Amino acid sequence: MAGLYLHIPFCKSKCVYCGFYSTVNQKDIDKYISTLSEELTLRESEVTESVKTAYFGGGTPSLLQPSQLHQILDNLHDRFKIAPDAEMTIEANPEQLTPEYCKALKALGFNRLSIGVQSFHDDILRFLGRRHTAQEALDAIKNAHDAGFDNISIDLIYGVNERSNKQWCNELEKAFSIPIRHFSAYALTVEENSLLYRRIHQHKTVEPDEDLAARQYDILQEAAVRSPFMQYEVSNYAVKGWESKHNSAYWQRVPYLGFGPAAHSFDGTHRYWNAPTLATYFAQIAEKKTFYGHETLSKTDHYNEYLLLRLRTRSGIDLREMAQLFGQKRTDTLLRHFQTKVNPRHYEYTPGRLHLTAEGLWFADGIAGDCFLEH
Repeated sequence: MAGLYLHIPFCKSKCVYCGFYSTVNQKDIDKYISTLSEELTLRESEVTESVKTAYFGGGTPSLLQPSQLHQILDNLHDRFKIAPDAEMTIEANPEQLTPEYCKALKALGFNRLSIGVQSFHDDILRFLGRRHTAQEALDAIKNAHDAGFDNISIDLIYGVNERSNKQWCNELEKAFSIPIRHFSAYALTVEENSLLYRRIHQHKTVEPDEDLAARQYDILQEAAVRSPFMQYEVSNYAVKGWESKHNSAYWQRVPYLGFGPAAHSFDGTHRYWNAPTLATYFAQIAEKKTFYGHETLSKTDHYNEYLLLRLRTRSGIDLREMAQLFGQKRTDTLLRHFQTKVNPRHYEYTPGRLHLTAEGLWFADGIAGDCFLEH
């Protein structure tokens, strides 16, 4: 078992780009914590080995009080064997990361912070619907560092029409100058259930410019080469040795359990998911259901997922491993496809390994999709 994911679905407000399930109704937090405890009890037999990572995502986990997080963590430790060196991550918004709150998170046992900075420009933050300022983001990172967190990650969003390339360069310089070991950078995308989607269709704003996003991805690549950060997945960069263990396990298709509304799980053969809203999740657990829906992956599903996830990483595909999993014939067919159909600038082949270049990673999903098998 690679790890546990706990979805904390509460937010103070909805960001324009967010497509994850969340609710601004915070009156059910205590009921949620109690129900989450019940789910942990229902599913504790699903894990027998040590848990290597736990990730509190959202939503906004940092909306919870330290006492509430303590209750959840106690339940986790009571029901699962958490490895002494487990990576314990919590997502947080800058406006909640006061010196006192950061110290409380550290005392609770969290050793990795993922901070939703998104931008160091106030006008961009306002467009994205963020509640913090650029200065609050810098203060939050300092507070976390001063509290003893040496494993700090931040999120950034590029491809925002309102931001110039020069501003993006300045933001990257700022990111490289602060005490972080990891950052995730995502192109602004339009999720169908997001506020941005609705505003575009109401003609209140325009769609993100794909050419701008591509250019700012190139700027990011050029800047990263001059920094201590190395790209290890399409959207993720780390100082060597500080890669996210939890997310890396997803890309390696290692089994994991997800708890809370809309959370997903994977056991190596099946994918499971919980009820999609807080109300239906409460009903699911009240009925003692350990999951709301599931699917059994076919051999084709396994192959396609393997390609999609491995090609998103800089390490790419170990061709010997692929041959063991899917056969030498299929592996040879994939290699011929790359040699005849894929832009030579977009991949590198060395004996035993096939991976995309920094330029090719921008097209990773399309390149993988062209290799998918039909069901």
